[in-house]
Amino acid sequence: MPPSIREFPYRPDSSPFFETLLGRAWPVFLDSGRPASMLGRHDILCADPRVTLVTRGHWTEIRDAHGVRTSSADPFALLDAALGPQRPRVPGLPFRGGAIGYFAYDLARRLERLPSLAEDAEGIPDMAVGIYDWALVVDHARCRSRLVAQDPACLDELFERLIRGLSAPAPAAGVFRVLAPVRSNLSRGAYLSAFDRIRSYLYEGDCYQVNFAQRFAAPAQGDAWQAYKGLRRLNPAPFGAYLATPDCRILCSSPERFLRVRGDRVETKPIKGTRPRGVHPAEDRGLAESLHRSPKDRAENLMIVDLLRNDLGKVCAIGSVHVPALFEVESYTRVHHLVSTVRGRLAEGRNAVDLLRACFPGGSVTGAPKLRAMEIIEELEPHRRGVYCGAIGYLGYDGAMDTNIAIRTLVHSAGVIRLWAGGGIVADSDPEAEYRETYDKAAPLLELLERLRRREIEV
Repeated sequence: MPPSIREFPYRPDSSPFFETLLGRAWPVFLDSGRPASMLGRHDILCADPRVTLVTRGHWTEIRDAHGVRTSSADPFALLDAALGPQRPRVPGLPFRGGAIGYFAYDLARRLERLPSLAEDAEGIPDMAVGIYDWALVVDHARCRSRLVAQDPACLDELFERLIRGLSAPAPAAGVFRVLAPVRSNLSRGAYLSAFDRIRSYLYEGDCYQVNFAQRFAAPAQGDAWQAYKGLRRLNPAPFGAYLATPDCRILCSSPERFLRVRGDRVETKPIKGTRPRGVHPAEDRGLAESLHRSPKDRAENLMIVDLLRNDLGKVCAIGSVHVPALFEVESYTRVHHLVSTVRGRLAEGRNAVDLLRACFPGGSVTGAPKLRAMEIIEELEPHRRGVYCGAIGYLGYDGAMDTNIAIRTLVHSAGVIRLWAGGGIVADSDPEAEYRETYDKAAPLLELLERLRRREIEV
């Protein structure tokens, strides 16, 4: 049965729509970054999921109208079961309802046998996903908004509720305060010592590339949505997201697509290679050109392309995996990135959940070979990554999927706000350059937190 759809007033900025949902259960905003960023297209806004799945370690809590149960089954299989049989696609509508949530990097422990060395300071779930029967889908390319619902009886009530929320007097905005300077979990000396250890592994042939990250944290309190509004102004991105779950608030401004599925067509766009933006146009062009021509960055990128070709090949039709675009430069507010595109066609009997499971976590944020790189990450990073380097996005009732790599991401939980930044280390990497690159990537997030601490911006 097709969903019911109703046209909704369009606005170039969807954040006022989302503010009408903030008081509801599990509100989610998949944010294209419009109008500040022109690289994204669709916004998806939902709340009040029919089912929630929350995985911690070996157990998943499944909550629905019938109550709560727990299962030790594979969380990906539980997600597939919650989505149910695939439903017809609605042309022109990327999301007709389905699953939205996050898949933390540490969910990989359900897929691979990894050591448990890093401290789990956050303590948030490894997976938190809602199954949503309605959504507001905004298409900025066509200046069109549509409200979609599985149950036609609730469509008009949803429409009226959203319209009333938009026309009601705006409530007093909350505040978000960072209470102390942000601190890294690695001193410069500790970072360089870990770098030397990674390089020894590389020279010994243990692996070819390791993505190594540092974590930043500060005490903070208040309304994290206000902080997200500041983040999307400072660092608009095509794969942004704001998710509010009972355990945490996630503020994401990711530039990187992880996995996209339309019909049986699959796409991933790994980022590997970064330069800061220049102060003036000539310098900016020079930095972009140096990134595009860099043998080191191309080699790193190609390693990850090969890894992802292999991952896609696990669930794609034989001979369908190909690379239509290699080493393209994409420019964002603060950085240039080197991006490649890998595509394929799902094999008969395979679906988006199978693809996510086969490719998780994304190779661009682990290294190669993936398992050995993840073992080294666990050994040398002091804290577990949590949401960072996992994925955020949707898997629709129609088999569609679009997920990001959860980089440039803040997580607020238990009175602390955290962020991470890292980069791929190979045998000829320069330690000082790699250390600086982590700060280039984290710059807009660190700037936001410092300005909030100094109360220099109102959010």
